[in-house]
Amino acid sequence: MDVEVDDKDLKAAGAEILTDGRHGLRIHGWEIVSCNGAILKSSSLITWEDKLKTSHLPEMVFGESCLELKHATSGTKIHFNAFDALTGWKQEALPPVEVPAAAQWKSRSKPFQQVILDYDYTFTTPYCGSETMELDIEKKDSGGILEASCSPCWEDCEEQIDVVALASKEPILFYDEVVLYEDELADNGVSLLTVKVLRVDGVLMRLRDTRMHCAFSESANPIVLRESCWREATFEALAAKGYPTDSASYSDPSIISQRLPVIVHKTQKLKVHCNF
Repeated sequence: MDVEVDDKDLKAAGAEILTDGRHGLRIHGWEIVSCNGAILKSSSLITWEDKLKTSHLPEMVFGESCLELKHATSGTKIHFNAFDALTGWKQEALPPVEVPAAAQWKSRSKPFQQVILDYDYTFTTPYCGSETMELDIEKKDSGGILEASCSPCWEDCEEQIDVVALASKEPILFYDEVVLYEDELADNGVSLLTVKVLRVDGVLMRLRDTRMHCAFSESANPIVLRESCWREATFEALAAKGYPTDSASYSDPSIISQRLPVIVHKTQKLKVHCNF
């Protein structure tokens, strides 16, 4: 998706493009930066495997790719990266999905020739982003630095993202798509961590979607809402409802979200706790 941003729209929204070589912009106290890096080299993959304690990683891991959103006044930083996403995959450890051809492999192979999948090779992750604090608080009375220990955390809340406000016709000021990792599942589908879409051909459709929303204000502590949803269904269940079962019919994530039942849905608010 190519988006042309009009300078007049940026100025009207109180935004400015970063001029220090990074891809991003500043708007209402927030700095938004994206980076699309290269695929990890073999030496880096070995290091990641050692840290994650696994010998299995996606075919393409974009270790330098990231999206960062930082609020200057509060020091709140929300960011997305491949390592933390794979950490979530390793910790959750979902059972492996068996593809239709697996039964044939087992019947045709001798016991010592059979490939045993004892890990989630779809690399499904519950990852909804990472959060840190980058904060320096100056003591106004002495001019020194007041040390503070701050920890951001997400708490369940009743508030919901205002989808009506998001549907308003406003110009797009910034757009980018950051791929963290991708795997073609040995030609049995695709796992792509960018819009959190997973498809395993002939078996199941799984969508994990995370959305964040912050209404711009002059507050030193912005209110950030995070809505996460896990949808999943087998192709058999989709066929029973009269939906098509060919993979090409589900290339659009919006179609997937309309047809898959919700497994887990929750909305949370970002809270920051500080000890001085």
